[in-house]
Amino acid sequence: MAAGRERILETAYELFSRHGTRAVGVDRIVAEAGTAKMTLYRNFASKEELIVAFLDAREQRWTRGWLRAEVEARATDPAERLLAIFDVFGEWFALPDFEGCSFINVMLEIADREDIARAASVRHLSIIREFLAGLAAEAGIADPDAFARQWHILMKGSIVAAAEGDVQAAARARELGELLLAARR
Repeated sequence: MAAGRERILETAYELFSRHGTRAVGVDRIVAEAGTAKMTLYRNFASKEELIVAFLDAREQRWTRGWLRAEVEARATDPAERLLAIFDVFGEWFALPDFEGCSFINVMLEIADREDIARAASVRHLSIIREFLAGLAAEAGIADPDAFARQWHILMKGSIVAAAEGDVQAAARARELGELLLAARR
């Protein structure tokens, strides 16, 4: 059963990352995973539960396994780590298969604020802000939460700008980040 669950989740991860959660139906996931629909529903009670599992996997792979790891590898100073986010983003935005932020995408795809998948996307975005607030506190910023919210706006804005085709979105956000850091320290 675990193998079927993992195959479904891995297939959903790839499809949801590339095409969004609303554009991909369970029939496509089942077909591409090579499993039965019953296997999907035995492991995930609904498509929303599958989306939540996808977002959990995305946090592990993207937020922790990639973004945080890259930022921590590039700088030791907390303020430099904040700025390194945009260096990492610049490389991400340049990838031919840049897919944007799944947390933002899911949140915008689902209008119902009570939906468990939308709530999960909001929760995962707050985890990123917690990371940012921690860096802000370490950097000596007086109100780390407010600063993290501002920084997160820069991050999300740069992702949207990159999706529009702005190849300099990360560099532009980094410049704004430098100004914000200077003003808040």
